Amino acid sequence: MTNLAPEIYHEHWLKTIVPSLAFDPARQFGAWRTEIDARLHELVGTLPEPGRLDVRVEYDREADEFREIRFVFTSEPYVDVPCHLLLPLEGQAPFPVVICLQGHSTGMHISLGRPLYPGDEESIAGDRDFARQAVRQGYAALALEQRCFGERKDARPPEVHTFTHGCRHASMVALLLGRTMIGERVWDVSRAIDALAQFPQVDTARIGCMGNSGGGTITYFAACLEPRITVAMPSCYVCTFRDSIGRIDHCEDNYLPGALRYFEMGDLAGLIAPRPLIVVAGQEDPIFPIAGVEETYATIQAIYQAAGAADHCRLVVGGGGHRFYAELAWPAFRELSGW
Repeated sequence: MTNLAPEIYHEHWLKTIVPSLAFDPARQFGAWRTEIDARLHELVGTLPEPGRLDVRVEYDREADEFREIRFVFTSEPYVDVPCHLLLPLEGQAPFPVVICLQGHSTGMHISLGRPLYPGDEESIAGDRDFARQAVRQGYAALALEQRCFGERKDARPPEVHTFTHGCRHASMVALLLGRTMIGERVWDVSRAIDALAQFPQVDTARIGCMGNSGGGTITYFAACLEPRITVAMPSCYVCTFRDSIGRIDHCEDNYLPGALRYFEMGDLAGLIAPRPLIVVAGQEDPIFPIAGVEETYATIQAIYQAAGAADHCRLVVGGGGHRFYAELAWPAFRELSGW
């Protein structure tokens, strides 16, 4: 038998690799956390120094369920980020705020529950109108357009834009520049938190972050890298790297070069604990298998136990596939956040 296919070699290493910074309860927790933090900052790539945000409000109007402020800010030179801030019409400001991140979709208008393109209504029906859901919970909501999606999609001419997924080219160029798409998107979330400080209706001491699929990816990594996020709710992402992006075809923006040399996904929860973490998953999710989710969550539980915060994490599993489960997730969010 010959070993010609690349997946033969990769499968061997996926099965046998032992990440050097895997969680070990025998290790001193603080020292281990410092090591894994430094390594993650290295792997997400070079990021800029904070510059002028230049927040520009484009409109401020009242709808039936909320007040809506559309604004754009500058994340770094040559990078503008459009957002919609939704504020409850009832309750006492300043409100806790939930940053809402769409995954691979036609854009942040899905979070707002506004179908614009074919297939949007089906996407919204999978409980993906996150911003409206957050407002119904009594929170402010920030719908943020992620790089490569919606208004920030690849705008090159069709004759050169040949890939199926619009994130592919930008993700590869980021690698050429010593960056990663994960790092760039997390940077935008951090700068959005800076921008929120300019809106007195928002309580910047109570900042949540949530999203499904690719939005779950950035929710998880943003919580790892941005301590101002006080509660995180990633959906349909938290799973072993081995069982998800290691064995199943995924978009390039999911990959962090060299990650498995140092940690599996669950180990990174050491950078989130003791802050509340709600992991949402689908029992039948075909691209983030439930067995890998449960293995990862077992690691997360052990880490939270070691951090003295065993009650600050929760696994919520819906009975379907790759979607959000609002009726199950928001009660857990409210309980763990205390908001």
